[in-house]
Amino acid sequence: MRAAYITGLGPPEAIRHGELPSPAPGPHDVLVDVEASAVNPVDALVRSGAYATALPFPFVIGRDLVGTVATAGPATHGFRPGDRVWCNSLGHAGRQGAAAEQAVVPADRLYRLPRGADPIEAVALAHAAATAHLALFTHGRLRCGETVAVLGAAGNVGSALVTMAAHAGARVIAVAAGRDAAYVRSLGAERVIDYHRADTGALIRQAAPEGVDVHVDTSGRNDLETAVGLLADCGRIVVMSGLRSRPVLPVRDLYVKDRSLHGFAISHADTTQLAGAAHHVNMLLSAGRLRPRAVETLPLSAAAEAHRRIEAQRVRGKLVLRVRD
Repeated sequence: MRAAYITGLGPPEAIRHGELPSPAPGPHDVLVDVEASAVNPVDALVRSGAYATALPFPFVIGRDLVGTVATAGPATHGFRPGDRVWCNSLGHAGRQGAAAEQAVVPADRLYRLPRGADPIEAVALAHAAATAHLALFTHGRLRCGETVAVLGAAGNVGSALVTMAAHAGARVIAVAAGRDAAYVRSLGAERVIDYHRADTGALIRQAAPEGVDVHVDTSGRNDLETAVGLLADCGRIVVMSGLRSRPVLPVRDLYVKDRSLHGFAISHADTTQLAGAAHHVNMLLSAGRLRPRAVETLPLSAAAEAHRRIEAQRVRGKLVLRVRD
């Protein structure tokens, strides 16, 4: 089968495009004919070694796929050849990745593609939308009627955060570039603040004088001194990015008002958490409430170029590797 893979950790140039043996599924696995695989920043971190995880070499890169069931192992339930499916948790903890003509997926990490959903849009959303769900509901414990501050609200994860929070009945204060204000409002944000403003924190406080209940910064800056001061009593900060950031943490303001800080990486989510996120994502996909802002497709042979662009931050929207028509 054709695949994008590496034989050792390294820069984007380490990615090869060529033939590898087709994978053999076990009794609890499903063999999927892959149609497309999304490219995420974490894929570059795994490939370079910045995010340490077990990698069997040669290692097929990529986390997310959309495709069709080829065969299902005898111990699996609910999947048949021809079923349209998606997955967003390959390429980690010893699992081979998704950027190949075929991939083996443990059955408890595979989800049906909703009828009528665009497969390219679905795979473009898979990682970001599941991350947003876990940030808001698993770690942020968001409830209807609460106030959420989303920084980086026009990005892939940020836009999913705004959509999901608004759909859940939360009040959303979003921080994004001024040029993206109309787009972010269309997702359900009540207030949009231009991140170029020097007084962003003061404007959030003005919009939520009682404080925000959940604060999520997708930019990786993690200005915790400001964020902690913006929280309501029992407010929660969710940290999901910023591998190299070293912010100041105002401890006193955390404990005297029962505020809390939660960090998570979707790579460590268990199959129950991932299934809950997938259910939510599928529901919003089916309702037409969740769509990527922009998707660019590249051939599988352009995987190295996709990683170069991800690392140089020369991507607006989402890059998807098209494996087959």
